[in-house]
Amino acid sequence: MSAPLFLVEALPTGDTLTLDGPEGHHAATVQRLRVGEELLLADGRGGTAGAVVTAVGRGTLDLAVTSRGYVDASVPRLVVVQGIAKGDRGELAVQAMTEVGVDEIVPWSASRSVVQWRGDRGVRAREKWAATAREAAKQARRAWLPVVAGTPDESTSTVARRIAGADAAFVLHEEAEGRLTTAELPETGEIVLVVGPEGGIAPPELSAFREAGARTVRLGPSVLRTSTAGVAALTVLATRLHRW
Repeated sequence: MSAPLFLVEALPTGDTLTLDGPEGHHAATVQRLRVGEELLLADGRGGTAGAVVTAVGRGTLDLAVTSRGYVDASVPRLVVVQGIAKGDRGELAVQAMTEVGVDEIVPWSASRSVVQWRGDRGVRAREKWAATAREAAKQARRAWLPVVAGTPDESTSTVARRIAGADAAFVLHEEAEGRLTTAELPETGEIVLVVGPEGGIAPPELSAFREAGARTVRLGPSVLRTSTAGVAALTVLATRLHRW
C-alpha cells in the first residue's frame, strides 16, 4: 500500500519537520502512524516530500525528510462547472471528480437548482465542497489540490464567459447528438465541462452556453444523475488524454 499523503501549507526547507495541527492530529491520533513508517507531504501545488516518522507526540509527528519531488500540472486543465444539487449529491460529485483528476470545480447557480447558495449558507456550502475536495485529494494521493471556484457560486453569465475563454467546452445534455468519446480535444489549455442540476439545464442557459462556444454532447444512452455525470465525463477525458 502506498504511503499516506498529508497536505501542508509549505514543504519543509530543512531535513526535519514537526507535523502538527489538524494534519498532525490525523496522522498521529487517527491513522496512528508509528516510528519508522513513511508518509508523503504535499503542498497542493505540485510539490512533494517523502518523510519517515522519527518520533510520535500527542497529535504531532517528528519527521525526517527523505526525498523531494515535483509533479507537473496536467494539461489540458479539466474544469467542471457543476450545477448545485440538493442534499449530499454535490459533495459526492466533488469527491468522485477529485479522485479521477478534476483540476477545478465551479459551483454553478443554475436556474433549476433546487438549492440556492445565499449569504452565509452559501459560504458554508462552498467551504464544505472545498473540504471534500481536500480530503479526496489526500485519499487519491494527489500532489495538486483541485481549485473550488466561486464566491460562493457562479452565475450563468460568468460561466458563459469562462466557456468563451476555454480551448474547448462541452455541455452534457441527454438530447445531444454528438458524443464526448469522439469530440475533438485540444492538447493544451483548458477544457470546460458543464453538468446541470437535477432539473436539467434550462433552454436560455443552454443557448447562452452555445453562443459562448460550447458544444452539447452525451455520454451514452443512459441519463446519469448530476452526482455521477461529471465523473463519468472526466473518466472519458482522462482516458482519451492518456492520463490513465
